[in-house]
Amino acid sequence: MSEIKRIGVGARMSEAVCYNGIVWLAGQVGNPGDSVADQTRTCLAEVDRILAEAGTDKTRILSAQIWLADISTFAEMNAVWDAWVPQGHTPARATGEAKLATPDYKVEVIVTAALK
Repeated sequence: MSEIKRIGVGARMSEAVCYNGIVWLAGQVGNPGDSVADQTRTCLAEVDRILAEAGTDKTRILSAQIWLADISTFAEMNAVWDAWVPQGHTPARATGEAKLATPDYKVEVIVTAALK
């Protein structure tokens, strides 16, 4: 049986959980009040950081879910995403609109990746 490894364990949740060659990241959010583009950059920087801590990187992302507080900001988020995501390694992705934890959050990014 494979060992379960938890990263950034907190009282409510972990930043990530690794099991059986896969890492699941908790939703990453940006700084409250920042623009959609800046929040997206912050989310993706956190994804990079946590993936590195797990021993993998963004070329191994299998799927991504992106939640926007306002779907009309889709193009703004996509401009940042397109500059960040490695071409030839784009994951399966879904984007939707949802109320996030607070009105100050505009973007949340959730990824699942293969470990190296």
